[in-house]
Amino acid sequence: MARRIAAGAAYGGGSIGLLGAAAVGVLLAEVQLAKRQVGGGIAPVPPSADGRYGVAFTGPADPLRLGLLGDSTAAGQGVRRAGQTPGALLASGLAAVSERPVDLRTVAQPGARSDDLERQVSLLLADPCSTPDVCVIMIGANDVTHRMPATQSVRCLTTAVRRLRTTGAEVVVGTCPDLGTIEPVYQPLRWLARRVSRQLAAAQTIGSVEQGGRTVSLGDLLGPEFEANPRELFGPDNYHPSAEGYATAAMAVLPTLCAVLGLWPESDRLDGARREDMLPVAKAASQAAREAGTEVTGARAPWALLKHRRRRRLPAATEPHPHPETQGEAPPETLGEPHLETRGEPQGDSHEEAYKDTPKEPYGESHGESHNLPAN
Repeated sequence: MARRIAAGAAYGGGSIGLLGAAAVGVLLAEVQLAKRQVGGGIAPVPPSADGRYGVAFTGPADPLRLGLLGDSTAAGQGVRRAGQTPGALLASGLAAVSERPVDLRTVAQPGARSDDLERQVSLLLADPCSTPDVCVIMIGANDVTHRMPATQSVRCLTTAVRRLRTTGAEVVVGTCPDLGTIEPVYQPLRWLARRVSRQLAAAQTIGSVEQGGRTVSLGDLLGPEFEANPRELFGPDNYHPSAEGYATAAMAVLPTLCAVLGLWPESDRLDGARREDMLPVAKAASQAAREAGTEVTGARAPWALLKHRRRRRLPAATEPHPHPETQGEAPPETLGEPHLETRGEPQGDSHEEAYKDTPKEPYGESHGESHNLPAN
């Protein structure tokens, strides 16, 4: 099914339905019930996390430029501090690993579907002097909830990836999360939400990899733990992630974000002990959709690498510093807060020393572990 969706997106095929007609009557009642319960709290407007991270590393090398595109999950809706957003967490982590400052620009829009990516990419590329070095896209949940045709959804995403890659930017896509983990969603809607989410995630992977991007499956993030502790991993509206949930997602994406820039200690060589393999891209996409945190990157067509990179402890995210050209114009939510240049930065001589105490056990032993995430 994922291959059919991706093919339809690539060659202009029509809508491919993912919902059996016989289930419509039962599911409509479940949808209305879920809608009354999701969003019971008020999700705050996501704080602006744009700015410079890792200023302690200022040196002869230019700062890395990181762009963040997508929906409310990419924007960080549901948390109140800039340092708790995915952008801040990823920028801080990238700065710590690269030992270079990182300039973050977020164009993600709460409520966005994949057809908004064209606008977001144009906004990000409007200034040719500040083309991003690497971009992270997190999109798909609203496509499912608003019943956007899967072929249209994947077509919009692949177009965005292609445009960004044409400028020389590396692209990492966090694929559609598993909507079956949302607490107020009951059976059989929970089963359907999981099925549709995974099919879209797999199709997104096929389309993105074929355009030169890499993907990380967000899925259910922590597997059984995510369902067992939903109130810890979702925010006050029962839909958007909490600070802990965003940190979990960022920790899954960071290794691939660094690897695509050649900064991660692990190479792209396959490790059989970690269940890594080279597979046809459609099969790799299907497996990745079933296991959160799995990376898929293109090899020789039609093959792709299936990677389970080791997750390492995230450095404590800093609040953003204003760019030099806008010094004194910090975002309102950061005014009055101390800008500690070394908070959360590695204390050793290299990123390897910063992570030297992190266990390096095989993936099968560390997946689903307690990650000792910082309290923001």
